[in-house]
Amino acid sequence: MQKILLLEDDTALGSGIQLALENPSVQIRLCRTLAQGKEEAARNAYDLLILDVNLPDGSGLELLRQVRQVSAVPVILLTANDLEMDIVTGLESGADDYITKPFSLAVLRARVNAQLRRGTGKPAYFKLDDFTFDFDAMEFRKNGQSMDLSKTEQKLLRFLVENRGQTLSRATLVDRIWTDGAEYVDENALSVTVKRLRSKLEDNPSSPKYLKTVYGIGYTWAVK
Repeated sequence: MQKILLLEDDTALGSGIQLALENPSVQIRLCRTLAQGKEEAARNAYDLLILDVNLPDGSGLELLRQVRQVSAVPVILLTANDLEMDIVTGLESGADDYITKPFSLAVLRARVNAQLRRGTGKPAYFKLDDFTFDFDAMEFRKNGQSMDLSKTEQKLLRFLVENRGQTLSRATLVDRIWTDGAEYVDENALSVTVKRLRSKLEDNPSSPKYLKTVYGIGYTWAVK
């Protein structure tokens, strides 16, 4: 299931976009204010962001710049502004595409599909502080020392570091990690996997420096 965050204050347009894009393999989360968009982007991970620039409480560019500090997730901007400077500002802020209103939903759908395809090519190698994680080679090191990680631990670690700095809900993690079609996953399975991964990564697992718990929500890979 691919997830898209749509930030659009126009009720009719937002609903129309949601109807045009949502299908059994794509889920849309519609927000109507910048504040709602910021909260949702901080709490959950998405495969694509579609952001309106002009909002009642600010600009989608603000959320774009915030997201770009921690993530390379594809971003499409929607706006009525068609001036060259507006387009340049959006692209230089980190947008992957820029669509001016009014637009064809068919064209939007094609652009969205193109970004979702590009988004699957996420990096598989990370060097973070004392760690090196090579998910293609399945080689994981801390201070140069090799670590053995189970497949489930690898999935959890990769999703966390791909979205470092973001708080990922327990439900999102379960949905992304246990993708084998099982109808029910004991929630304790996530807690156990986190505990085992911490024991391998952290110098002091009881007071983690990297894989942190956000109480009542989920977990995050802390950005230093």
